[in-house]
Order: sequence, then structure tokens, then C-alpha cells
Amino acid sequence: MTGNTGNTGNTGNTGNTGNTGNTGNTGSIGGVGWFIPDRVDLPFVTRLAPDGLSELGSLRRTPPGHFGDRQWSANWYAWRVLHQMLINVPHWTATVDGDQELIDIRNALVADYNSQIDNLVLAARDERPDAMGLILAQDGEFFSDFLAVLTIRPATHPQTWRVLNIASLIGSFVALYLKGEWDLPRPTQICPALLPPIPVPGHSSWPSGHSTQAHLMKNCMLRIFAATASMPVADQNVWSADLTVLADEIARNREIAGLHYPADSAGGARLADLINSAILTQGAVSMFDDAVTAAAGEWQ
Repeated sequence: MTGNTGNTGNTGNTGNTGNTGNTGNTGSIGGVGWFIPDRVDLPFVTRLAPDGLSELGSLRRTPPGHFGDRQWSANWYAWRVLHQMLINVPHWTATVDGDQELIDIRNALVADYNSQIDNLVLAARDERPDAMGLILAQDGEFFSDFLAVLTIRPATHPQTWRVLNIASLIGSFVALYLKGEWDLPRPTQICPALLPPIPVPGHSSWPSGHSTQAHLMKNCMLRIFAATASMPVADQNVWSADLTVLADEIARNREIAGLHYPADSAGGARLADLINSAILTQGAVSMFDDAVTAAAGEWQ
């Protein structure tokens, strides 16, 4: 099935990236698919129409002028937004390369790996058993965590679901750019005894892709809520608190697993803020702006 081409990203998952092909179909978060039985001797297309004079396969509708934006699954629509970002915001690499806060986080990590690993050793000892369920669940995807906190489903809030997919893809894309630029070693390359309970992804450590994606998903949700005129500020504050803790927890669980330094999580959070404020600025990527506006209409 076409949606399964998203599985090509599964080799060394960065957060939600590898699984977006499977989650693009509304309602498929639980892994439920559609099976349509067909008679071997008489496929549906050869059945007779009610008038009994023609087969269904001979009937034709007027060809539509286009596929239509509504038909695009959220994961594939996100790729269109990413393409537009790359065209309309060509300076994005300079923006992330030159951010002083990111530079400081990275330099502090490189200057003292040992103190960061000391934190991970304690986390493996004191926190890993309790966090194991979330570590395993969030390794493949954490869309479902956001849906649970937001108390929504793709079918009830399809435009919001689309924005979450956009944030996940762009966050992963930009994080992987920086990973390639700096190529910093994973904690287990320095301290093998951390022995993560899940495979170490096949890309470098800094910044954390999970942290970048989760914090950008949070930032984009807050943009949706800010664009929802009828939502009280007090309600927005509740969502902000819940989603911030969720994004921090997703990032921290990767540290507890021994996959990332605390500086990886901090770098991802800062990168997500930078993407939100300096790359996906109002008017820079019209398809993203339109998606946020449409999503805000679901929260009226």
C-alpha cells in the first residue's frame, strides 16, 4: 500500500519520522487498517448497475480538475509544506547555524561529556525501570501522546492532525541537518555500559530529534490556540503547561534510555523555538499559515 512507503524511515527512527507513512490515514493510530473483500469470480467493477444494462466499470464520473488538498493525507501534505519552506526560506540553514544559544549548548557539551554522562548513569539506575513503558512506546512514535493530552483524534480534528504532522516532519528535517553538520558521538560510544533497552538510532546525537519534534509540535499547538479567538487565555495557559511537560518528558525519556545527553534535549528544545520564531514566521510559508488557520477553526 502506498502509505507504507513511510516505513523507509524506520532504519534508525528520529521520533515520528519513520512511522508517518502509517499514521497518515485518519484513525490508523492504533494500527487498524481496512480490508475490502472481493468475490474472486466477479469483482465489484464488473457488477451490473441497478438498471441492469451496464457494468459498473463502464460508468464514469466527470474528471475532477485536481486531486484536491482535502484528499492529501496529513503526512504527505507535510512534505509539501517542507518543500515550500525550503523554497521560500532559503536562509534557514544560516539561521540555525548562527544561533548563539545553540552554539553555547553544543560547546558546553563538547567541553564536558563526562558530567552529562554522569547524569545518564544516575538516570539509568534510578529512573529507567519506571520509564521503560514510555521509552518503548515513544521510540516509534509519540503522536498518540499528543492526541491523548489534547483529547482529540485525527478524525475529529483533521486540520490539527495535519499541523502536528507538519511540525514533526520539519522538526526532524532540521534536526537531522544539524546532526550531519556536527556529527557528535552518542553517549554509548563513550560509556557502553549505559546499554540502552532499545537500538541506538543510526545517526549522531546532537540535537535530539525527539526533543526537536516534540517541542515544535507543542509550539505549533500554541500557535493554533493563539489564533482561536474564542479560547480564553486561562485555557491557553493550561494547554501550554500540559504540552510543555509532555514535550520535556518525551525528550527526557530518551536520556533515561541512554540515547541522548541532556544537552541534546536542550538543543532540540531551542531548535524548535528557533524554527517556530525565525523560520516558520507569519507569511514565510503560506501553506503552514493556512494549516494553522484551518486548525484554529476546529477549536472554536
